Amino acid sequence: MPAYKPPPVSDRVHQFRIFMQILDTGSFVGAARALKIPPATVSVAIRMLESELGVRLLHRTTRQVGLTHDGQRFLPMARMIVGDLDEICHLFTNDEEVVAGKLHIRVPNRIVWRLIAPALPSFLQQHPELELRFSSSDRDPDPLGEDVDGVIRMGNVRDDSLVHKPLGQLDRVNCASPRYLATHAALQHPDELVQHWAIGYLLPSEARRAVWHFTGASGAAQSIPVRHRVAVDDMDSYLACAQAGIGLIQAPRIDARHLLASGELVEVLPDWPATPVAVTALYPHRHHQSRRLAAFLDWFGTLLDRAAA
Repeated sequence: MPAYKPPPVSDRVHQFRIFMQILDTGSFVGAARALKIPPATVSVAIRMLESELGVRLLHRTTRQVGLTHDGQRFLPMARMIVGDLDEICHLFTNDEEVVAGKLHIRVPNRIVWRLIAPALPSFLQQHPELELRFSSSDRDPDPLGEDVDGVIRMGNVRDDSLVHKPLGQLDRVNCASPRYLATHAALQHPDELVQHWAIGYLLPSEARRAVWHFTGASGAAQSIPVRHRVAVDDMDSYLACAQAGIGLIQAPRIDARHLLASGELVEVLPDWPATPVAVTALYPHRHHQSRRLAAFLDWFGTLLDRAAA
C-alpha cells in the first residue's frame, strides 16, 4: 500500500479558511458567497478536511451549522494557523507597516461604547486590511477561549499563565446623587464614610469590594472600609443605583461623566480623588509578536492617555 501523502499546505490552509467562513456566515452557502466559490467546493473541502483529521467538525441540519466537540477544539488552532500565516506573508511585503487579518478582542462593553467606537473609524482607515471583532469580557470565566487573541481587563489581574501588558489607567471619581446628599451628613474627609452608605461593586477578580482607596492632595494614600446594603456586578447598574440615591460610588470618570455634566450625580471629596483603576491587556505567549495585536494595543493605549488628559 502506498504511503499516505498529505495535501499541500496551501490546500489545507484553504480548507481551514472555508471552515472558518462557514462559522462566520452560518452556512455552507454563505461561505461560498463570501469566498466567491461554488457551494460544491465548500462541501468537498469540509469532507476532505474531516476525512484527513478523522473526526467530524460540524453538525449539519437543513437550517443551521454548528460545531461538534472536536470542531470546538479545532477552531482556535485553525484561526491561529491562518492568522500566523497571514502575518508571515506580510512580513516580507515592501510595506512593513501593513496590519492585516482578523483580530478578536474581549473588552468590557462600556469601553467599546465610550472609548473605542468613537475613535475606531480613523484606526480602520489606517489599517484597511484589518478585521476586528469585539466581545464582552466582563463576566467570562474563560476569556481566552475559542479564537480570542487578547483581553482587556480593568482592576487587579491575577493570571500567571498569560502575558500581562499594562496599558494605562482610568481616573475614578467619588460621587453621589443630590437626593442622597440632601438626606445625609456632609462629607469632607474619607474618615467620615463610616456615617455613609456606599454601593457595592462586585468584580470577577475581587469577591467583594469593601475598601475604597484615595490619594490626597499631598500624595498620601488612604484606604477606607465602606458599608453597603446593595451590591451589583455591572457599571450600568452601579450608576443607576447611585442616581436613585442609594449610596456613594467610586466610578471611572468616563462612565460617570455624562451624569456629572447633567447634575444627576455630584462629585464628592474632590480633595481626595479615588485611586485610578489600572487597565491591562492579557494574551497568550504565542501572540507576543503579533503585529495585529500590537498595533491595536498601542492604539488603545493612546486612547487611554487621551482620556486621562
